[in-house]
Amino acid sequence: MARAVFGFAVIAALNWAAPAVADSLPETTLQIGEHAIRVEIADTPTSRNRGLMQRKTLAENQGMLFVFEEAAPHSIWMKDTPLPLAVAFIDASGRILNIAEMQPFSLDNHTADGDALYALEMRRGWFARRSIKTGDKVERLETVERLETLVK
Repeated sequence: MARAVFGFAVIAALNWAAPAVADSLPETTLQIGEHAIRVEIADTPTSRNRGLMQRKTLAENQGMLFVFEEAAPHSIWMKDTPLPLAVAFIDASGRILNIAEMQPFSLDNHTADGDALYALEMRRGWFARRSIKTGDKVERLETVERLETLVK
């Protein structure tokens, strides 16, 4: 009987922990000028919809890279997101199309000024403090493409 209870407890613990494992996203490092950024990659409809919702902290040089299925004037909002963030919309060549500062919990849409394949969310003010602007190039996006191939 003790073995059965122990076995059930282990299975229950594994089932309880499973969502945490499923929620982990692939990561990579991107570069903008001299600035290295560690990003989680949201490249599925589920991970893009969840984004940074419910997150209360984000390290200074950490962010989330949204990878869209096709380049288009995509939009981002801050529903259920308590962190103040900024988003840089990025085209297929890695050029920043525009940057928008966003307010926590806002339902305002922030839209790319062109066909974006990526959106990079960082802490609000991160881009401005580093003088990163429209037209700057995000490097190492090819690592994201390799990760997508390995994951799928």
